[in-house]
Amino acid sequence: MFRLRHNFLFFGFCICAGLTGPLYGTDGEVPVPAGLEGLWDSARYISLEEIVPGMEAYCLTEYGVAGIEKFGLEVVDVVRNIDPGRDAVLVRGTDERFKKTGPVAGCSGSPVYIDGRLAGALAFTWPYAKDPLYGATPIAEMLAVGRGGQSDVSGERAGPAGLALDFTAPIDLVETDGRLRESLVGANRGRRAAGYLPCPLVTSGLPASVREQLSAIAEPFGLMVVAGGGAGSHPAGAESARLVPGASLAVPMVSGDISMSTYGTVTEVVGDKVYGFGHSLMGYGPIDMPMATAKVHTVVSNVASSFKLASVLETVGALTTDEATGVIGQIGGRAKTIPLTIGVERYNDVSRRLYNCRLLNNRLLSPFYFRMAVAGAALQLGDLPPDHTIEYKGVIGIRGAESVTFENISSGVGLNELIIESYSALGLLMNNPYQNVDIESVTFDLRISPESIISHLWSVDLSDSQVKAGETVEVGVVVESVLAGKKKYQCRLDIPEELAPGRYELTVCGQRDYEQFLVKSVPHRFIAQSLPGLVDALNNSLRIARGKLYFLLALPPGGVIVDSAELPDLPATKTLVLQDAKRVVRILPHSHWLERSLEIERIVIDKSVLRITVEK
Repeated sequence: MFRLRHNFLFFGFCICAGLTGPLYGTDGEVPVPAGLEGLWDSARYISLEEIVPGMEAYCLTEYGVAGIEKFGLEVVDVVRNIDPGRDAVLVRGTDERFKKTGPVAGCSGSPVYIDGRLAGALAFTWPYAKDPLYGATPIAEMLAVGRGGQSDVSGERAGPAGLALDFTAPIDLVETDGRLRESLVGANRGRRAAGYLPCPLVTSGLPASVREQLSAIAEPFGLMVVAGGGAGSHPAGAESARLVPGASLAVPMVSGDISMSTYGTVTEVVGDKVYGFGHSLMGYGPIDMPMATAKVHTVVSNVASSFKLASVLETVGALTTDEATGVIGQIGGRAKTIPLTIGVERYNDVSRRLYNCRLLNNRLLSPFYFRMAVAGAALQLGDLPPDHTIEYKGVIGIRGAESVTFENISSGVGLNELIIESYSALGLLMNNPYQNVDIESVTFDLRISPESIISHLWSVDLSDSQVKAGETVEVGVVVESVLAGKKKYQCRLDIPEELAPGRYELTVCGQRDYEQFLVKSVPHRFIAQSLPGLVDALNNSLRIARGKLYFLLALPPGGVIVDSAELPDLPATKTLVLQDAKRVVRILPHSHWLERSLEIERIVIDKSVLRITVEK
């Protein structure tokens, strides 16, 4: 992975604006870079003060089955302050393969050596440049990663803070979906503005048609979807790959029956510490992500962006730090991952398929890669036909809290509804402001059939629009579907005996209008003020069934809602006292309604409002 850091004018300016000052100490030795005392080895590393234009250099990287190879370079110059507080070594590739392929996604972190000592790592370039010119991050800046005093945090907390999620209003899963995607794009905005080449997102277990579908999702986030092998795809009996300078460094986001991994190159290994990439992955600081070895099959030369075609081999540690000048991993470390199980039944498949995977544990990335995994599993055997219905069930297990569970049906809108619900629910849980959430597991099952169950209300009739309190009114509803024709349903409503005379509204509707009615009438049921409250709010929203017909008779309000406590039978005198405007606690009038529902196995998308007069 390479990245562009500045345009040509600024690049030229930086070359001319070298810093002045003594390069060497009073005894003639090159001083140890600040903060690297005890780590810097002048026999192993070369400092910027020792590098001059014209010096011969080389880098180590993998270009194919030959493994780690040397590629000739020539030093162009050292550029100071190419970014605030950051320097760069400009090198030009002299190897014919570099000249042919141009910048290659996956080469980021390839170690650069001068005079037999490590100088830094390939990290960025200029697109459309005629010469193979590269910028290398100095090794001193990479060795400084993680030495700024930041304390480690768990994977649940790693990630950008301050996501624009509103927990003071009733949850809106569609809006949450948009906010989460905006946050992920925002996290990558700096990389795209700097001209990063797309990060390779190596997938396995997905056919070409599914990868094309996923590309549309992934490209806005700076990812390039390419096919590769899954973990453990190296030949039997072959020597296991090791993380050494020049070797491929993979970061599995999803592993198992479906796998998705980004990757770069190892720059340096010190003990059990692995330095790589030469730039940030996401720039989070402390992270907790799996770290794996990988095998490069070849480099695909591409006019738009060349990339390494690779397969993940084996998870051997964990990435612990992600900063501007590189990432650090620990060999033998174990990153927390989330068990992910996806079951799929399709009309055009001979049997049910079960995908067992592990999902990385990260506040922002986990929901995104979960979204992609579900889409990939559902579309394994191709896109959905125009007429389709999906029955689905999801369970998000949370350590120490009630699970979020939902079961519903969707028709005619592809994967949109089920993905928004599951993606948003996981995103809200992992980014809630109340406490860290330990997701124990995620299970998702879906059944796809080639039919549409979208229906309209063809007619709604009352047995009598004028009744007395205590009587029963019958509602006859005819539901029409394009292919299934018309079907009639009957519902009986008992008018409360204590209901005062007057005109009342009876609404007949489907899930969408029913949910809007609830959010307006009892908004506190969908507002989270704690983690248990968030779980309740999600379950309240996700469990509103689409395959039902709802009958709602609005009644006069009575009582109050104090914060989230419902007091529906509070006497009127006490209600007036509680509704005093001087009170700090929010007081809302309590809505009352009579509700009935019928299972119809159809999704009604409109509503009808009738008037009922209750006589004396």
